[in-house]
Amino acid sequence: MSRSILIKDGRIIDPRNGMDAVSDLLILEGKVAEVGKALAAPEGTLVLNARGLVVSPGFVDLHCHLREPGFEEKETIATGTLAAARGGFTTVCCMPNTQPAIDTRATVDFILAKARSEGAVRVLPVAAVTKGRTGGQLVEMGELAEAGAVGFSDDGDPVADPRLMRSALTYTRPLGLPVMDHCEDPSLSGGVMHEGKVSTRLGLRGIPAAAEESMVARDILLAELTGGSVHIAHISAAGSVELVRRAKAKGLPVTAEVTPHHLTLTHEWITGDGTTEAQQPAANTGYPYDTNTKVNPPLRESADVDVMVEALREGIIDAIATDHAPHTIVEKLCPYDEAAFGISVLETGLGSVLSLFHQGRIDLPTLVARLTVGPAGIIDHGGLGLGTLSVGAPGDVTVFDPDIEWVVDVERFSSKGRNSPLHGRRLKGGVVATVFNGSVVFEGSREAVTDGR
Repeated sequence: MSRSILIKDGRIIDPRNGMDAVSDLLILEGKVAEVGKALAAPEGTLVLNARGLVVSPGFVDLHCHLREPGFEEKETIATGTLAAARGGFTTVCCMPNTQPAIDTRATVDFILAKARSEGAVRVLPVAAVTKGRTGGQLVEMGELAEAGAVGFSDDGDPVADPRLMRSALTYTRPLGLPVMDHCEDPSLSGGVMHEGKVSTRLGLRGIPAAAEESMVARDILLAELTGGSVHIAHISAAGSVELVRRAKAKGLPVTAEVTPHHLTLTHEWITGDGTTEAQQPAANTGYPYDTNTKVNPPLRESADVDVMVEALREGIIDAIATDHAPHTIVEKLCPYDEAAFGISVLETGLGSVLSLFHQGRIDLPTLVARLTVGPAGIIDHGGLGLGTLSVGAPGDVTVFDPDIEWVVDVERFSSKGRNSPLHGRRLKGGVVATVFNGSVVFEGSREAVTDGR
């Protein structure tokens, strides 16, 4: 049940409204009611003291895997959304590589109903592009959009057939929804990590950056041809960023996201050497061939990471998305070649990207923008009012402390996925409270919360 909430004396950062100031925020009946100094509130209002903390719109994650239906041993809507709340996310877009795939109205209806009854935060389904995600026949895109899908993707696999991708972009253009492609040319891929000196040293099969870049180039050309919106999922290669930069300069309907791990980790982590990167160990926790570093697209070189950070700062990359991909222990406790791709990210994402702020590489309002108004602008075409603290917007708020230090312990995750290479690493910055639709769904520091006035 939502109640009135007053968040006092926090540094409110609302990029959509150009606000960055110490102020109060009042939520009534699940909506933002007022922003200003020394606000009054009704008797019995829940008061959150945010002095010294950042208050932002609830984070929006364009790309996560909740695994339900079909893979509940990895994650469920209940556990995944609780992990999202702990990470400051009040809206998550779930990918369709479930069983069955999200390719019918019935499956969309199931996910939305499950999220309403068991979810801690808002869930927006991303439907498949092709039936069964097999790459053969387009789904009923209009029907799925009407049911509540906010985009289309065969994520986990690319839309490999260019004629099919052209058709998908043509059909989605009047719907105003993006095709969110996993850009990877299967004929160039087939490896388990980034192709380079580290893969050679470790004796592991490599995935060249060209496997991503060639598909990004194809999708941009098809977006130009059709006028349909293409969203580049989990961009990771410097060449891909340059292609997106050129597309945006031409005014093409192209957007992109980047993950926390592609902003902060490199392929050197697979050797067990993460000491030169953003996340510092609380102890010597790194070891070579850690399958928790296996992700697709792979962790790339320092030069790629630098390009990602700069592109995020400039706005060439529109959003930070987690690509939260939880797996069972069995799927990771095996040889590197055989391990599943994916990292559990929802609960560590904020701490990871705040390292960029602490290093002076990106300012706080820009980071908040890429977690809020940036992603909201890509999928919120239904007027939900996400990514802002404007009066009348949903009472979705993230309160975080950019300076609090903590050590990642995967055994304390709310997610079923314990597959994080950051276990034992010290992060700086964490969520204090998450408010969804006017209800506190996570409290990271009870000392910050008091009842009454």
